[in-house]
Amino acid sequence: MNSFSAAQRSRVTMLDVAERAGVSKASVSRFIGDDRALLSDAIALRIEQAIEELGYRPNQMARGLKRGRTRLIGMLVADIRNPYSIAVMHGVETACRQHGYSLVVCNTDRDDEQERQHLANLRSYNIEGLIVNTLGHHLDQLRELHQEMPMVLVDRKVEQLHSDLVGLDNPAAVNAALSHLQERGYRDIVLVSEPHDGTSSRIERVASFHNEIAQRPGLHGQVLETGSALTQHLKHFLAAPGPGPKALFCANGVAALAATTALRELDCPLFDEIGLIALDDLDWYPLVGNGITALAQPTEAIGASAFECLLKRLRGDTQPLRVLDFAAQLIVRGSTRGR
Repeated sequence: MNSFSAAQRSRVTMLDVAERAGVSKASVSRFIGDDRALLSDAIALRIEQAIEELGYRPNQMARGLKRGRTRLIGMLVADIRNPYSIAVMHGVETACRQHGYSLVVCNTDRDDEQERQHLANLRSYNIEGLIVNTLGHHLDQLRELHQEMPMVLVDRKVEQLHSDLVGLDNPAAVNAALSHLQERGYRDIVLVSEPHDGTSSRIERVASFHNEIAQRPGLHGQVLETGSALTQHLKHFLAAPGPGPKALFCANGVAALAATTALRELDCPLFDEIGLIALDDLDWYPLVGNGITALAQPTEAIGASAFECLLKRLRGDTQPLRVLDFAAQLIVRGSTRGR
């Protein structure tokens, strides 16, 4: 066993190994590369012993660049603080690791300039493929990258970017939410959404909500956005006469937190006067009142499938573009106990 420190090991070079083993640098390169079979057993043993004695660690990035392979996958995320983004990213990273790839994550923080810089950085890292969860405002850069490597979109469509798309079946999720609320006796429904700001999934959920309400004569619906005015808007909603018991449908976890906070500010008993169902299923949902009813997104599966689509393209798949829409799972808790 050697006693080299991590710092000492990092300074050991291939030439040091070659000198210790009494062989050429080319022989060491063959040993740590794909040509080990070209070496005699005696030379291979000497190199192996020298590597162990010196604590040599090959530079994997340099080896990858030499072969034109880095086994790096890039992921561009709009907001790494969003629980959905974190969960999907975990699914991507787990799948990457299972297939011998590493993940480089860049958070744009919903800032166009950050996105531009990150796209430039990802190109310099020589990533082999890219998973995108942003608005795609820098379309020219994305197109240039797409000409060089496969790309998969997660949750958010970029219409001008012809790539595989993995996400939630939003119309089906909205249908399931309103069906559940209607079955529980709620008739006056508010959809609480973050401002759509061009995000295709938010736009799709709002459009699906309007379509479903129009097809359900017994329901009345309206849309409110998160922000400083949400508490006041909810106060008016609670006080206004309506066609029947009231409920909120929160379009994601961020909207659910905003709506729940607003209800507490209004001293509204949770959930005696109003029902609530939310897309996403976050760890804190069971802790509020008797628990918040959720439509859980299969985030791990979405992340893993995004990587698997990318891997197929990396391996030469030329099939037509895929759109993978996953179903949400209804988890009933006390917030929709019925009226």
